[in-house]
Amino acid sequence: MNFIRRWLSLITAIVLSTVFASAGALLTQLDDWYFNLKQPSWKPPDEAFGIIWSLIFALCAAASWLSWNSTRQVQQRKTLLLLYLFNGVLNVLWSVLYFQLHRPDWSLWECLPLWLSVLSLIYYQWPLSRWASLMTIPYLVWVSIATVLNAQTVFLNGF
Repeated sequence: MNFIRRWLSLITAIVLSTVFASAGALLTQLDDWYFNLKQPSWKPPDEAFGIIWSLIFALCAAASWLSWNSTRQVQQRKTLLLLYLFNGVLNVLWSVLYFQLHRPDWSLWECLPLWLSVLSLIYYQWPLSRWASLMTIPYLVWVSIATVLNAQTVFLNGF
């Protein structure tokens, strides 16, 4: 039975990660508005973003699975699930603000809670699974880079 639960938790982690990744991807529309934005010269090519986000969501799925299976305490599992769900909602919200509402200035403000939610995941996972915590660090680094990119886009375009 324990074996089945571990596999079910892995499938759940992959499905949830895929749902949030897919939602963000569907909301990301590279249209005329986007292509007319002045972008910093150091911005990675648009094709790189899908690769980076796919890697981050794969790492998050693995990290959540490791953390989940590192504890049997129901409250810790509930907290872990809530932290990941909250983070996923914030991640999708950023895409809505930036790409759907065309408000890079609003999405910049949303970067702080998103960044803090990733930091919370790293912090909360550390005692459960250090590997999981370490696997979440690239997400924090990427959100930090994306925040600077977002801020420079706001500055360059006068939002």
